[in-house]
Amino acid sequence: MSGNAGGSHPNAEQEVIAVDADDQEQGTVNRLDAHTGDGVRHRAFTALVFDGDGHVLLAQRAPNKRLWDTHWDGTVASHPRPGQGQKEATRERLVDELGITSDQYSDLRITDKFEYKRYYENAGLEWEVCAVLQCTLDDTAIDPNEEEVAGRLWVDYEHLTENPQAYRQLRLCPWFQIAMRRDD
Repeated sequence: MSGNAGGSHPNAEQEVIAVDADDQEQGTVNRLDAHTGDGVRHRAFTALVFDGDGHVLLAQRAPNKRLWDTHWDGTVASHPRPGQGQKEATRERLVDELGITSDQYSDLRITDKFEYKRYYENAGLEWEVCAVLQCTLDDTAIDPNEEEVAGRLWVDYEHLTENPQAYRQLRLCPWFQIAMRRDD
């Protein structure tokens, strides 16, 4: 299924899992191809990490991100690699982006899954079947990777979900907004 958009962007060197509307695997597709032109539906995840007081850790995407750069996201979001499960991919991204290791939480779980398609300016799109994962940190120490995360903010999750307009200035990523609306 890979058509390789070429180019020198690092995403052109990676494969993502193409899926149908029921999240059934349809092979792999070049990550850059999946996010350009008409796009290709593929598997993704967003993870919401909480502290023990009901705050969610938001992460601002680094300015070098091709899509939704400097927008605020749930804690981490990405794509599992071929042969990788959602939990394994989430654990990996938590370490890579924020230095959060699996000994800091014990309750990583999948809480939802949804499909969405959104275009970003003239740079590309996301067309994903997105799993939502959640966990609560026993130890809230983090060590952000500045290549991935431009900022971080602990937010009262209940206030955020009940008053999203109060957070407009953060420019929230669309997949995170959908995950919050569905999390009742």
